Amino acid sequence: MGKAESGLFEAAASSLTGMLWRPELIVEEIPAPQRIAPFAVAISAEVEIDDAEIGQGRLILLHDPAGNPAWDGTFRCVTFARATVDPDMVVDPLLADVGWSWLEDALGGRGAEYVAPSGTVTAVSSKAFGSMEGDPDRAEVEIRASWTPLIDVGAAIIPHVEAWQDLLCMVAGLPLLPEGVIPLPLHRAANRRR
Repeated sequence: MGKAESGLFEAAASSLTGMLWRPELIVEEIPAPQRIAPFAVAISAEVEIDDAEIGQGRLILLHDPAGNPAWDGTFRCVTFARATVDPDMVVDPLLADVGWSWLEDALGGRGAEYVAPSGTVTAVSSKAFGSMEGDPDRAEVEIRASWTPLIDVGAAIIPHVEAWQDLLCMVAGLPLLPEGVIPLPLHRAANRRR
């Protein structure tokens, strides 16, 4: 593996972990999967309002300099986003289509160039019975998706990471930040695999 391949990944990983996040997101670097690709970095996020978690997600950036036919490229973004929603939403037959459009809109809105998107949108509702009967009904929407970002310099990953942030906020029901509003910086220790 050449220095150019590892340098591109390191630059992309540094851009990802050095992002400025919205104040509602608590983001930290987490262990990345070890067997999917030679290079990987992962982050997790909780979306909080008034100390209450309203959503959560993970983003993994994979890189295989040899390429991967299933990815149609050398990088792959893999995400998971979940949030509690109004119970009436999970019975809407269009929720899955709307959930997928949130991902497409987030990527398109940030001008993130990509190919080979895939994923699922799941809506779940649960009602408690027996000794748990007093617990409130729960409804959640979950998006699991991946796409191949088209990047040739490390900073080109930024629109994809910004789109992931937008996706988390859309799933959690938060409005997108107005143009020109700058989020606060996040300082975390870097523990990515090389």
